[in-house]
Amino acid sequence: MSLHTRAGFTDFVTGLPGVTVHEQWESLVAKVGGKAFALLGDGSWQVVFKVPEETFEILTTQEGVVQAAYFAKRQWVSVERGALDDEALKAYVARSHRTIAGKLTRKIQAELGLEAYLAEASGRTA
Repeated sequence: MSLHTRAGFTDFVTGLPGVTVHEQWESLVAKVGGKAFALLGDGSWQVVFKVPEETFEILTTQEGVVQAAYFAKRQWVSVERGALDDEALKAYVARSHRTIAGKLTRKIQAELGLEAYLAEASGRTA
């Protein structure tokens, strides 16, 4: 199911550990530990997520991928339907989730059960 639909977006992001989804900013906002890592714009159906600067440089050269409005410059992208295939889009959203989850305090990571997930994602053992 496409991440550019409410059902597809919600199903995918809630499959990631510690995620909640909120109606906010006229969008569906995916958060981990209270911090946004992705959103789906209502009406526009654009998926927005955080990326490292080098990824920003690469992605924004593609048609349909631009700097996300209202987000930190050169750290968030907005992706139109069809600009990326679903598997690539899911990988980018999952990476955004890991990035934001990794910046949470250890206490919050422990409360959300993220330690093993983050360790596995970084190649460490928990």
